Formats: sequence, structure tokens, C-alpha cells
Amino acid sequence: MAHNQFDEVVQWRRWMHRHPELSQEEHGTMAFVAERLRQMGLEPRTGIGGTGVMAMLHGAQEPDSYCVALRADYDALPIMEATGLPFASENPGVMHACGHDMHTCSLLGAANILTQLRSQIRGSIMFIFEPSEEKYPGGARMMMDDGLFDEVMPNEIYAFHCLPEMDCGHVGMKKGKYMASTDELYWTITGRGGHGATPHLSVDPILVASHIVVALQQVVSRNAAPMMPTVLTIGKMEAMGGRTNIIPETVKMEGIIRSFDDQWRLRSHDLIRRISCGVAEAMGAECDLFIDYGYPPVINDDRCTQQVYDNACAYLGADNVEWLDLRMTAEDFSFFQQKIPSCYFRIGIHEPGTPFSNLHRPNLIVDERSLEIACGLVAYNALTALATHCTVNQ
Repeated sequence: MAHNQFDEVVQWRRWMHRHPELSQEEHGTMAFVAERLRQMGLEPRTGIGGTGVMAMLHGAQEPDSYCVALRADYDALPIMEATGLPFASENPGVMHACGHDMHTCSLLGAANILTQLRSQIRGSIMFIFEPSEEKYPGGARMMMDDGLFDEVMPNEIYAFHCLPEMDCGHVGMKKGKYMASTDELYWTITGRGGHGATPHLSVDPILVASHIVVALQQVVSRNAAPMMPTVLTIGKMEAMGGRTNIIPETVKMEGIIRSFDDQWRLRSHDLIRRISCGVAEAMGAECDLFIDYGYPPVINDDRCTQQVYDNACAYLGADNVEWLDLRMTAEDFSFFQQKIPSCYFRIGIHEPGTPFSNLHRPNLIVDERSLEIACGLVAYNALTALATHCTVNQ
């Protein structure tokens, strides 16, 4: 069935790729997804968490007995596309550079398969199309806060993300801890501005900020246990008002801290604050640090993950299924995982023999054959999850 609808799913994906929308602005995408679901005979709810969509497929047998949820995200990124594709973004400076168009249309394809099999389904399936995954506080939490699960709480939930490091035709997953928590860091370092030729009359916030950046390296290198994966990155430093001969008054910095352990996560926040403020004070400046507590780590349920692995082996062959390593990227699917047993897995999108391009890059290319694999595997896994529950409870 996935093969029979492949051309249509590709056309859906190309439309989405041409019309990307940024986080919390996905009104056209929401309308597109809702219309496809209505054509399948479903009754989507729109506007959940601002621009999210949810639809329920009630099986012909015991629809209230068990519910499996399937989730895809659909926001784009503020990146100028450089793929040269004939269906490249028509929205300048906005691109589906994380593959969310592939995720969404694969889930639409899976929904189309599953609706045709309604008479064979015992239980129900919830389709979740999430906005704003790329922007804190994240569409998952926004949708839950807006009543996504008020009427039905799924018993299991599944999602996947494309992986350009993996060839098309392959899938991968990991039990337990898989992806890191992420917290955003915002510094304001205030000194005393002045003339660049009389630095002794100023307190140079650029120098102070530079010392803070260097001092913060000890958070990971000398405080995180060697077996505790941690990443601390300063991604932005901006002097406010400086020039070639002007020492600025203020420097702003931004960064992230990522880890897998909540106790260490809180301790790292304390270390970052004490080091930053201590260095600034010692150099005669002031430091204000705001830590935005972000997404929790992605932790896959062992049973759900083993189920996806077994289903992928059956669907694609064991040679095409891999166990993956820890990954320091983050995902707000983790908010769903805090409430529902789940698995977040990966589907390869790299066309063998072609140049590699990473996620969040302007030249990311998706091997569209991965859409057929994703549609079929997602639908097959949902059916198996429902069938397994019914077998266990007979």
C-alpha cells in the first residue's frame, strides 16, 4: 500500500517543501495537513497549541480499548535554501532544512494506509502534527497545555526523525537514553565603556566575556564525570555599541548546555552561574545570567523500542536495521515521553553515492524513496502495537 501511494506522498512533500513556515507561523501547513486528513475521512482538530493538528482514527473493533499515537513535526527553519531543487522554497530565507516536510508527509501517508484498514483495526490511532518543534517552549508542550490529551490519553506514542548520516533504506533506534536535554544560556556582561586608547579608564566587557568563555571550559573538562556526556557551547557574542576605537559598555552572549542526567544538569547550571559571575566580579564588571530550562532528554521505553526494532527487521530485513549511539541533539518529543511509553527512532535519507549534507544546512537533500519506507514502517508498527496489545489481553 505504501508503494501504491508513493507518487502522491512525494507530491505532498514537494508542496510542503516549496511552502515552508517558521515556528508558530504554520497556518498554511496546518490547513494543508487538515485538508489531506479530511480527504481520508478523518475529522481533524486544528489550532491546538496555536497551529497544531490532531485526528483520531477509531478502529471498527473496540475503539476505546487501546490507543497508539503517531507524531510528526512540521515547522521550518530560518535558512536560505541552496539545493537548486525544482521545488525549492518559495519563501525566501525559510527552508525545511531539518526534514520536517518529510516527517509530516510520511505520517500523512501512514494515516492514509491505516484509514483504509479501519475495518481490521482493534483500538484507535491518534495522529499528531506538531508545530514549533524548533522553537522553545516547543510544540509538544504547547499542544499538551492546550488539551491535546484531555479526551484520550494514548497508551503508546511513536515518532521518527530523518537521519542524513544514514543511507536510505536503513533505520535505527536506541533503548533508554538517546538524546540530550537542552538548556539555553543568556549572559549580559556590563563593564564601563570608553575610548579605545585609554583602556585603563574603562572596564572592557569584551575582555571579561572572553575570560568567562575560557573559564567555562572547566565545567565539562573538570566537573562533568568522564562517563557523563555533556556539551557546553557559546554560539554568540555581541558587543553592544563598540567600534574600532570605542570600548563598549555591554557584551551579550548566548549558548547551550546539554546533558543526560537531571542532577548533573542542575549542578552544571550552578557552576556556570558561579564561574561567570565570579570572573566578572574579579575583573570589575557585572554579569547577569538567564538560564532557560529547556527540553528534557529523550529516553526511549525499552519495550516500545524493541517492538520498533523487531518490526523494522520484519519490514526491511535485519541487515537494514541498526542500534544507534547516544546523540547530543535535543527533541521536544521528550515532553510526550514523560507521560507515555514511547520510541523515537531514525530513518535514513541519504542517497548512496551522493555528497553528504547535515541537518540544518541550506543544501540538505532528502532521498524521496525514504518517504515510502517511512509511510509503510510507521503504519506497520502502529498495527503491530495494537495487535500485540490485543493478543496479550485476550
